[in-house]
Amino acid sequence: MRMLDVKNLSVRYGTLDVVKDVSFSVEEGEWLMIAGPNGAGKSTVVSAVAQSVEHTGTVLFCGKDVTRYKPQELARHIGVLSQNHAVNYAFMVKEVVGLGRYAYSRGIFSGKSDADEQAVVDALTLTGLEELADKSVLKLSGGELQRVFLAQIFAQDPNLLILDEPTNHLDLVYQKQVFSLIEEWRRKPGRAVISVVHDLSLALAYGSKALLMDKGRAAALGPVSEVLTAERLQEVYEMDVKEWMQGLLKQWEAL
Repeated sequence: MRMLDVKNLSVRYGTLDVVKDVSFSVEEGEWLMIAGPNGAGKSTVVSAVAQSVEHTGTVLFCGKDVTRYKPQELARHIGVLSQNHAVNYAFMVKEVVGLGRYAYSRGIFSGKSDADEQAVVDALTLTGLEELADKSVLKLSGGELQRVFLAQIFAQDPNLLILDEPTNHLDLVYQKQVFSLIEEWRRKPGRAVISVVHDLSLALAYGSKALLMDKGRAAALGPVSEVLTAERLQEVYEMDVKEWMQGLLKQWEAL
């Protein structure tokens, strides 16, 4: 089933075309990796899909224009995790994760249902945050805070995850954990993932499909193995990416 259709997406800031006529689709079960050098328009693409920036073009979820969904309804289908989070209040971890259930609220004065409570517990367990559930988010490290907001998205239980550098502030252990968690989440029916990534190794390891961006345009789109080739990467990054990565690997082989 085709879950998302993006057609002729363009974003302009003043006279600057940041994204130019980008089109792609995401099928159920797919993990689309959006890659490219800094300034290529990767984050702007996902922000436009998430309706966070003004754009032209069309974004369809399950064949329906996303602008025709009510915000609460859309939140039941699409979850968004950005790179940075501003936290100014001493909420407990479990309270922040619980905010992911707002899409299912029956009214401003309604309490949490058993399903809401269970979704929060499951999300805390999945992300390994059970022991931090009653801790203030103001006392967390950057990596811990990123996991809290990932748990919030899991509690939201959408069909499509949109992730902008989901492991940007995480050390290697949690990078592996988070991508493995997302992979496990994706495998259930009716789900798909879009991720902006800088680490091409993660894109190759976990992605099923890739969109390679260059100067605001789509340089290539298709299966990861066909998009992230040595030739295409050298053209976009203006360096021999494959040679560089293989050189780094040799350092590990020498240990």
